[in-house]
Amino acid sequence: MKQQREGKNTQQSTPPARREGFGSQRPSRRVVEGHTRPCEDCGDVNWDMDLTRGEITCGTCGLVVEENVPDPGAEWTNHGQGEDRSRVGRPMTYTLADKGLNTTIDVRDLNTGSSSRHGISSRSRREWRRRRVIDERSKTRKSRERNLVKANQFIRDRSGLPQPLQEESARLYRMLSTAGFVTGRSIAGVTAACTYLVARQEELPRQIPDVAEAFDVTEKDLSRLIRQVSRRLNLHKITGPNEYFDKFISDLALPPSIREPLEELWATIQPHEDVWQGKKPMGVAAALIYKSSNHVGSPRTQSEVCTVANVSEVTLRGLLRLIDGLIEKIKAREALE
Repeated sequence: MKQQREGKNTQQSTPPARREGFGSQRPSRRVVEGHTRPCEDCGDVNWDMDLTRGEITCGTCGLVVEENVPDPGAEWTNHGQGEDRSRVGRPMTYTLADKGLNTTIDVRDLNTGSSSRHGISSRSRREWRRRRVIDERSKTRKSRERNLVKANQFIRDRSGLPQPLQEESARLYRMLSTAGFVTGRSIAGVTAACTYLVARQEELPRQIPDVAEAFDVTEKDLSRLIRQVSRRLNLHKITGPNEYFDKFISDLALPPSIREPLEELWATIQPHEDVWQGKKPMGVAAALIYKSSNHVGSPRTQSEVCTVANVSEVTLRGLLRLIDGLIEKIKAREALE
């Protein structure tokens, strides 16, 4: 379908040389790639390329002869916050001590199969292996760089977080290392605290005993470091029992039908903060799931629920009494109304 761009002279229907006043003028010969013939409407060869719109138009009559023209310019990509528009290399990452900016000699290129394909002899392969060792040692010559390498390895291997949250944990650890907070403290403990706090900020349920076991630190040390790091970085957040519902339902293999009575029960007690505030959120979640599982006909024992929630049966029974008492008061008040 023929189109004409607004603002152009669309009244011309004959070649310029045949029109009155144009007999002494020589038509222009402006061509672009793929368009060297005269315009089929006005007969002029005066093509314009608009890279913003991606169109090729006739400069005389405004006829659009091609749309969606690829931009021949470079596709600049800025991965960082600076003005560098380099198109090479991967974006910066906090999960590597050098942020991924240094070059690396990959050990996979120096094994027998790969080196043979590249035409590298056994003698050259030994020399390149020696160079690789020297290169790796030169990158971790400073104690702070070695510290970051170890911490990032902990986060990648033991955190169990998705890649974006690993980046955030590594960034927090780098901030603490720069401020001198890590000096005299366990690398595993600080990385575990960063992992727990990032998961809590993103409402991804992680229990302190599970994180402590993954990073091979004690629960007491991890709890203390979590308090210190949260004060240092101002990462205070109250965890609600509802954040543990999905995890506990999955661990107990409960049916999806438990969600509706569980949400109704949580909506009933949530306004009454004096009942559940100050209690372990895992314990409150365990008590609500225990009551809801009995309601939907898929009961779980108190022992099973307590094992998943890492609370004692005494704590669970105490919370059940509080919840039952609150529900009875609500029903009595509704009966009087």
